[in-house]
Amino acid sequence: MGKNLPRKTTTRVELTEAVYDNVGIPRSECARLVDMVLKKVTNTLSTGETVKISSFGTFTVRSKNARIGRNPRTGQEALITPRKVVTFRASN
Repeated sequence: MGKNLPRKTTTRVELTEAVYDNVGIPRSECARLVDMVLKKVTNTLSTGETVKISSFGTFTVRSKNARIGRNPRTGQEALITPRKVVTFRASN
């Protein structure tokens, strides 16, 4: 992907439509199904567990240490607090 090309974001509605197009169950059920899957992934990650979806990828929670960062506009240094972030690694 080019450096300055805009990225397209896939929304929950688009995921629901994709399920609807491929499965053929009512849209309301597709929306419920998408919500259930996303909620399960979110809840699992919030407990610190890993989510592995075969032939798709792996979501993990990683701890980042505190560090000194810099405001790119002003150049002023600021402390970035320790935090946990979600990472994703795509399957082959």
